[in-house]
Amino acid sequence: MISWTSITSLGSFSVMAPAAAAITAWLVLGRAWRLVAWWCALFIGGMALVVATKIAFIGWGMGIRSLDFTGFSGHVMRATAVAPVLLYLILQSAPRLLRNMGVLAGLAFGVIIAVSRVEVHAHSVSEIITGWVLGALVSLSFIWIMSQTRKVELHPWFITLSLLALLLTPYAEPTPTQRWITNAALNLSGHDRPYIRVTWRLAPVGWRPSVDEVDP
Repeated sequence: MISWTSITSLGSFSVMAPAAAAITAWLVLGRAWRLVAWWCALFIGGMALVVATKIAFIGWGMGIRSLDFTGFSGHVMRATAVAPVLLYLILQSAPRLLRNMGVLAGLAFGVIIAVSRVEVHAHSVSEIITGWVLGALVSLSFIWIMSQTRKVELHPWFITLSLLALLLTPYAEPTPTQRWITNAALNLSGHDRPYIRVTWRLAPVGWRPSVDEVDP
């Protein structure tokens, strides 16, 4: 039986960043320069919002305590932003119903990642819901823009190679994104310790990160 830990790893930066890069490469090979710009702007913008909320909490304790919100879930945002676009591009020549089903499957994948983040005690419900909404805004906005333009000329051989390469990403060494975010937050705030969810105060001396401080 697949564990929630294995499922949640599919939304990690090590998996979703290469998938987002694959989408970019497909668009570049298809010479869809306007779509390349839009995809990069939307995806990077979404990721920037995730990082900004995390830095705000880790560095200054800024969040919404009543909702237990300390920042958008990065796993959920990435999964929901990338999966629908990936499937839409693969199915762009298929009948409209099949394309729509692909988009819905991508959004459902984001929901599964969201549930996994709660199950592994990495995020609160408010953080996964807002992460899913942010990711859906990215993917659906891009899909709408793409639907208003000419069909992208994709290269089947490159898509096949890309997908085969993506199958290996869950086995890659995890990227220490949370460590980077924490270091950035501490450097910006001037604190030597981060704010943590348990107390909503600076971590005590000798503090060691728990699951939700390790993996964004």
